[in-house]
Amino acid sequence: MQQLNQLIQEASSLAMPSAHVSEVHRVLQICNACRYCEGFCATFASMTRRLDFTPKDIHFMANLCHNCGACLHACQYAPPNEFGVNIPQAMAKVRLETYTNFAWPRPLGVLYEKNGLALTMSVSVGIGLFFLALLQVNQGLLNTNTDGNFYAIFPHNALALVFGIVFLGAIFAMVISSIKFWQTIASDPATLQAGGDALHDALTLKNLGGGHQAGCNEADDAFSLLRKRFHHLTFYGFMLCFASTSVATLYHYLFGWQAPYGYTSLPVVLGTLGGIGLVIGPVGLLYLNMKRHPLHGDKNQKPMDIGFITSLLSISITGLALLAWRETSYMGILLALHLGFVMGFFLMMPYGKFAHGIYRSLALLQNAIEVRQGKSVRVGAD
Repeated sequence: MQQLNQLIQEASSLAMPSAHVSEVHRVLQICNACRYCEGFCATFASMTRRLDFTPKDIHFMANLCHNCGACLHACQYAPPNEFGVNIPQAMAKVRLETYTNFAWPRPLGVLYEKNGLALTMSVSVGIGLFFLALLQVNQGLLNTNTDGNFYAIFPHNALALVFGIVFLGAIFAMVISSIKFWQTIASDPATLQAGGDALHDALTLKNLGGGHQAGCNEADDAFSLLRKRFHHLTFYGFMLCFASTSVATLYHYLFGWQAPYGYTSLPVVLGTLGGIGLVIGPVGLLYLNMKRHPLHGDKNQKPMDIGFITSLLSISITGLALLAWRETSYMGILLALHLGFVMGFFLMMPYGKFAHGIYRSLALLQNAIEVRQGKSVRVGAD
């Protein structure tokens, strides 16, 4: 417990202003004087509750920003104006700082800057090849037809132990990071009502609709709800796959029902629907990411975005292929590759784009607390 308290106390040292934080402070001062975008999103609403912006305010508001891009195209002071106000880009750069500074262990925060397509695929494919080598060494099981029984190749308990350790380690790292971040941005105790508001905003992606609920700007100033829809497909596809694994775990340990399960069983139906969502959603997000306006966001984060999207897409494609060909001699190869992508995802989860959902949810909670308490204009968030 003493070590945990020491980790939490590190948060106070992370609130020192940087060049990116200073830039957000500059543009927010201009925005707070203009107020044209006041009704656009929760970020601008939180801005109006402040007369000045401390580093903790800026880390909070940067993670509250959903990078919808509407303010950039509406702003009369945006580039090429000499004021150069670009809220989406400035906020995105601070978000990367947030991920890096609050990562645990902190030295691994550098992975946020390097966690691109090459690193993600190298880790995942490398683990997949390791599993393939195990299959070949283990009595030549690589091309064996096991009638869809995965555990005839990799024992259930061994998989549960290895993946459980990696998954719980990733969760622990993200919990510590989240506590440090929350200790930095929180100004008041959370309530159940505020938690409910934040959960609603997170699950509905309210702020990806913009203040007018017409959607985001992508390649130009036209509004679109595509990013919101693809995010929903990705998130709920992921949750359906998680539900599938959870139900299968209950089947195995609680009821003693052994895999493989039938195509119409609950775990398989949930996994199939989730896998389809995790194909359509990431493909759509990848397309939108490639065509986005160059002034939206931080170009240095594109590799991390693409790496994360590709990782999810690889998991879903190999998972669906494994389901389709599980009763053939290709099952061993597909299983090894799928396990490689899943474990690679778990290993990189605390140090990639997955973490942004946690920080953003905590920012939504802080925003809900302020709204619930009817916060009036104040100087900073000390």
